[in-house]
Amino acid sequence: MVMTKLEALMLGVNVFDPRIKKIVFDETARQDNTVELIASENFTSPEIMSLCGSILTNKYAEGLPGKRYYNGCDEVDKVEELAIEYATKLFDCNFANVQPHSGANANLAVFKAFLKPDDLIVSMDLSSGGHLSHGASVNISGKWFVIKNYGVDDDGIIDYDEAERLVLKHSPKMIIAGASAYSRVIDWKRFRKMADSVGAILLADISHYSGLIAGKSYPNPFPYADVVTTTTHKTLRGPRGGMILWNDKEYSNKLNSAVFPGTQGGPLMHIIAAKAQCFYEALQPDFHLYTEQVISNANMMAKTFIDADVEIVSGGTQSHMFTINLNKEKYSGREFADLLEGKGITVNKNGVPNDTRGFIETSGVRIGVAAETTRGNDEEWFKILAEIIIRYLRS
Repeated sequence: MVMTKLEALMLGVNVFDPRIKKIVFDETARQDNTVELIASENFTSPEIMSLCGSILTNKYAEGLPGKRYYNGCDEVDKVEELAIEYATKLFDCNFANVQPHSGANANLAVFKAFLKPDDLIVSMDLSSGGHLSHGASVNISGKWFVIKNYGVDDDGIIDYDEAERLVLKHSPKMIIAGASAYSRVIDWKRFRKMADSVGAILLADISHYSGLIAGKSYPNPFPYADVVTTTTHKTLRGPRGGMILWNDKEYSNKLNSAVFPGTQGGPLMHIIAAKAQCFYEALQPDFHLYTEQVISNANMMAKTFIDADVEIVSGGTQSHMFTINLNKEKYSGREFADLLEGKGITVNKNGVPNDTRGFIETSGVRIGVAAETTRGNDEEWFKILAEIIIRYLRS
């Protein structure tokens, strides 16, 4: 049967590339058959995944709700307003921008709002657990701004005294509190005092801790932080994306315009809808039970390693993650992560404080329990898993 051109065009929207289909099938099989211990990852609900692939992906909506540059935005305005409503309730703040495509984009927008090139930032050193977007030399943040880094002390705890000395010596325009591989509670109040001492903006990047904060299992940086950034896909268990939160109304125009048109174009309305669903789920009472289980599971796993004389940076955890220091073991971080992947356990290589290896090899692996807790696993399961990993490490 010969199709008309119109029929061919209409059929085209339903043709699934078999190669893409196979990749998705294989990735589904990989996730279903792998123990997921990457601290940055989680498993979303079916509702969130369906919204990520919803009809809202068709809509362009540059601007803010009620102030769009495109017509036909009445419905997507409603979903973005709902996401903002839920986000501010969840984190006990006044304002939110839910448009950033990622946590790094959220940080870039904050820099755009408050800083000029060559301004000075005090932030956590990458090897101590900081993040690339906090001023690493390979990132745009490290190329545009002057960065002074604080680290951790001999016990693996943030060296607050060092941070204070840097702040008083350099009078930074911004202080960044937050980390990518730091397992302990961050003293937001102490960072607030540092910022006040020199009139700096305090940015709290809670990308790793936001779900725990939403579940009341980790301290909220509000009211201490001026601005808070986060991803939505780690412990918060939502779609991949970012968000900016704040309290001072005077910051609203700066931050909103720094997102659009400052650093982004059109927002991803399907992802914003999925963020709204994520925040709705995190507002439910059982989310607190989830985050408490995350903390308990992480503690059990870390204790099992410590009892076997495997070194954990900072000697334990108060969050969903911790880093194993492999300097006394026979494997580098890359080698051990690769070994575990071959055994069906996914972790990521990670630097450790004062790492003598480069970031290609590293001397540590980072372990997170949020994803496997979502799967319903408890302390005993994580204890057995840690014992299995220890056998692989020492075999």
